[in-house]
Amino acid sequence: MTVGNEKYNRLEKMLDEWADEDIIVAFSGGVDSGLLLKAACKAAAERGTAVHAVTVMTRLHPRSDVSTAREVARETGAIHHVIEIDELDEAGISDNPVDRCYRCKKSIFHKIGVLAEELGIRHILEGTNEDDLHEYRPGLRALKELGILSPLAQCGMTKREVRELAAHYGVSVAERPSSPCLATRFPYGTHITYDQIQMIEEGEALIRKMGFYNVRLRLHGDIARIEVDVEDIPELARRGEETAGQLRKLGFGYVTVDLEGFRSGSMDETLQKQKGEHYDD
Repeated sequence: MTVGNEKYNRLEKMLDEWADEDIIVAFSGGVDSGLLLKAACKAAAERGTAVHAVTVMTRLHPRSDVSTAREVARETGAIHHVIEIDELDEAGISDNPVDRCYRCKKSIFHKIGVLAEELGIRHILEGTNEDDLHEYRPGLRALKELGILSPLAQCGMTKREVRELAAHYGVSVAERPSSPCLATRFPYGTHITYDQIQMIEEGEALIRKMGFYNVRLRLHGDIARIEVDVEDIPELARRGEETAGQLRKLGFGYVTVDLEGFRSGSMDETLQKQKGEHYDD
């Protein structure tokens, strides 16, 4: 925890500077932005300023995210705002382009920026961590273009350290699994519909209720490819008939298990393997 505490101290020093005036934290309800919001509210409380937690309501994220975000914002004392957005239409990503994340982030943070102007707030913070900087994240370019601040990444705080610190400081979502945009469940270049998004959301919820922690349900045409942690694959296989039956009721044609197990960003692997292409931001 020593290294993590050192980084947290750096985070507090950054927030001390920004919290002299009201700030906005883009808050998904996850552990990264949860830790950031907790620390920001602590800094603001010491100065008598306010933190506005802004959550985006979108059909590309599980519906439970907004209620979770609302509860955590209440716990931290932040002023909570919910902004609705139709990403498939407004961000122009219905055909799942390779720069989907860039377009989404640009659209979302533009709307948050409009709210910031209305409130007279200069600084918008978000929860990218150090590990995110080493994955295919085209959305990071949008954050840079819009001047959005990423304090956790600036402190070099990894996902593991974020979870440890969140637990240490009593953030209620410290153990919550990552819940990225549901568009990540489709291969690039695939037309996405909200009906398919709903199928995936319900399918993943079903598998989690069976006791699995990290779950991704990737859709390849009429084939559902399930990713769970490698150590959980035998148990999932043992319950294969039950799982397949439930998923077929939701509309999936074929149900498979990925033998490599859960890995964040597995749909990006084909991009990274293309000879001569470089996708770092």
